[in-house]
Amino acid sequence: MRFPRDEAVQDHPIIQDELELLDRVRILLEEQPYDLPPSEAGIVAELLRIRDEIVDAKEEDKGALMEQYHRQIALLEQLREARKRPQVDPDSPYFAHIRLRENGRERDLCLGKATRIQRGIRIVDWRDAPISKIFYRYQQGEEYEEDIGERALIGEVVARRTVAIRGGKLEGILSPDGSFSLRKDGEWHVDAIEAPRMAGGEGAAMRAHDSGKGMHRRLGTDLEGHRRRSDKRLPDIAGLIDTEQFELITQPQSGFVVIRGTAGSGKTTVALHRIAYLAYDDPRIDSKATMFVVFSKALRDYVAHVLPALGVENAQVRSFGDWAREQRRNHFNKLPRKVRDDTPAVVLKLKNHPAILAALEEQVRTVDGRNTREQALDDWMSVMVNAPLLKRVFARVAPGSMSDAEIDRVTTWARDRNEELVNWLEGEREISVELDAEDDALLLRAWQLRVGRLRRRGRPLVYRHIAIDEVQDFSPIEVRVLLETLDKNRSITLAGDTQQHVMQDAGFTSWADFFGHLGVRGTAVNTLRIAYRSSHPIVSFAVDLLGEYWEDDNVPVTTRGGPPVELFKFTDHGATVAFLSDVLRDLIRAEPLASVAVLTPGRDMSRLYYDGLDKGEVPRLRLVEDQVFTFAPGVEVTEVQSVKGLEFDYVILVETSAQRYPDTPTARRVLHVGATRAVHQLWITCVGTLSPVVREAVAKLPG
Repeated sequence: MRFPRDEAVQDHPIIQDELELLDRVRILLEEQPYDLPPSEAGIVAELLRIRDEIVDAKEEDKGALMEQYHRQIALLEQLREARKRPQVDPDSPYFAHIRLRENGRERDLCLGKATRIQRGIRIVDWRDAPISKIFYRYQQGEEYEEDIGERALIGEVVARRTVAIRGGKLEGILSPDGSFSLRKDGEWHVDAIEAPRMAGGEGAAMRAHDSGKGMHRRLGTDLEGHRRRSDKRLPDIAGLIDTEQFELITQPQSGFVVIRGTAGSGKTTVALHRIAYLAYDDPRIDSKATMFVVFSKALRDYVAHVLPALGVENAQVRSFGDWAREQRRNHFNKLPRKVRDDTPAVVLKLKNHPAILAALEEQVRTVDGRNTREQALDDWMSVMVNAPLLKRVFARVAPGSMSDAEIDRVTTWARDRNEELVNWLEGEREISVELDAEDDALLLRAWQLRVGRLRRRGRPLVYRHIAIDEVQDFSPIEVRVLLETLDKNRSITLAGDTQQHVMQDAGFTSWADFFGHLGVRGTAVNTLRIAYRSSHPIVSFAVDLLGEYWEDDNVPVTTRGGPPVELFKFTDHGATVAFLSDVLRDLIRAEPLASVAVLTPGRDMSRLYYDGLDKGEVPRLRLVEDQVFTFAPGVEVTEVQSVKGLEFDYVILVETSAQRYPDTPTARRVLHVGATRAVHQLWITCVGTLSPVVREAVAKLPG
């Protein structure tokens, strides 16, 4: 039975079917609210009896009594574990319902967050119940054959629906026969005849508007304006750069070139192609003396192939962390190699703060010492425990940024770590000593201030050109270390976007302050204003996510339209997974070259969604760990913080709840970064209370 969209359908059989099922579940839960195991009182009493009996027992009887005692202990632990199992929530008992036909008989199965099988009601936990595979792997009307335990189940999926139940009330149904919702007036309506789907990327022409500057194609498309690449790394697009980008690429070699641009405006592209341009005039640029520096391994792998494609075979592409760790080990080879992962946040804040640069400089200027590795090491250790020095410098350089109490906590912590390190260096290797990743830059800067240039194989380490991408997420001390490795031309390219500043402890506040900390005041900032990557709906939404923290007067210029940004709300993670499993299977089938990112707020959610989508047999599914992306077609599940600088055809931001994304500048920027990774289409999902940041942006969506 089909109905027109938005028509009242109070008596639709699907609605009546789901209401009747919910009534049966509600009655069961009201009559027997909890399916708890029996009381542990009997087992505890038995344990006490056996314990007392052991005291007075003969020696030959104690073995048997002890065996009884341990058996009762095991039973008690099993009982207590059973009591920890989640219980079915009467307000939202399940989120999905399938009806199976096997051997001519039909039975209903519901999926929820807990298991309850009683009086003909079957609710199973979608995360670990083997039979839930049938829901995730088969569509309505399909025949299934699955081995569940030691049984082979063969049958047909008669009905397959997801439902929204809030406060014990059925409010929505999504099925192949239509999408239904209960309106505020108490009437049921048809919302859609077909389920939502992602589409629009495969072979879609994406021609840029003609800006009057000779720009007729967008970055990343082929000669006809299509995206058909199976390799999803950053493409070599030397023939597609626009006039503004070309002017930046062809700047003279000496001095600073600073590129500011919105997400997808081509900052990384310009920085890479500028190296190729410089190498054409100066073949010495194509050597190990040129380095493209990024902040993450993912971005390193994303861009690493571009320079060879442009004919630059020998320049390095390095993450700063890898480069700094290598240099620190070369210059301070006796220090421990392990990296600490439990450092207090206040310590990391101080180590990344621009004021630490001034503190190190004052330490070296005022403390006499030999220009040796040992003295540089002492400078680093001394600064970290010198509370009067740090308080004085912070009051002068950045008043109010760190309190005296915070500095005292840092120096107390550092004093303990210094003692451990000294003992370790003196031979007490039975203790485990670690350094912070942030210590690498501090030690290298201490070397530069005390000893001089960094060295490589006994000779000064000198670079002819350095380009730094996403510079807003580097600390000033990290950039200063790199600056001091340049030759006399000081040739450097800095590319960044303050809107994407998500490393809040990195010390970046504004371009002017940043350059001031580096000692290069008055440096001009060149701005790229055309957002090539994302469609206009995505860019507009991303700007609204930033709200008052958007720093420009105008929305970036975009080159094409696209489907609207959409929000999907669910009552349960399992319902979200079920919905996305269907959508993503269809998408990969229709667009085999598509790349999709399912972006989560944390590692726990990445694992949950990967496991669920894997159960749903989503093809080409990958869980990204340690930022190891394949840059191949398929679906990659990872944390939103891992994708800075990358792009995907489709992006789904999941779990955008108020708990995960409160209204803070950091949350706004993280969401902005996630949204602007999408080329064609952006979806948002949420379980629970929607983030106020997302709610504010969604309210501005057209229609």
